[in-house]
Amino acid sequence: MRPSLRLLASPAATATPRPRTKKPPPLSFDHFIQRQRVLGLWRTILRKLYKIPQDRRAEPVSYARGEFERNKHVKDISQIRYLISTGKAEFDGMQRYIDELASRR
Repeated sequence: MRPSLRLLASPAATATPRPRTKKPPPLSFDHFIQRQRVLGLWRTILRKLYKIPQDRRAEPVSYARGEFERNKHVKDISQIRYLISTGKAEFDGMQRYIDELASRR
């Protein structure tokens, strides 16, 4: 028997219980709805940004990713709603710039 299989077949390897990871509590309905809105905004932004030529795409994508990751741990519903509306407004302001870059392909 190969040494790697022997190690797996030994009783010590099977007797060691794995530590259980604690599941996070389920989302409330409001959190679920806001999460879906955030994901929808993220997908919309990425779809639009991927129309920009690849050589000019890195900075806007990293900016968008940074903004989403920076606010990743916000739990307050009203703060999440504010961030979504602010993100949509900022994205709407950038639409013309993105369309101009996308047309230069």
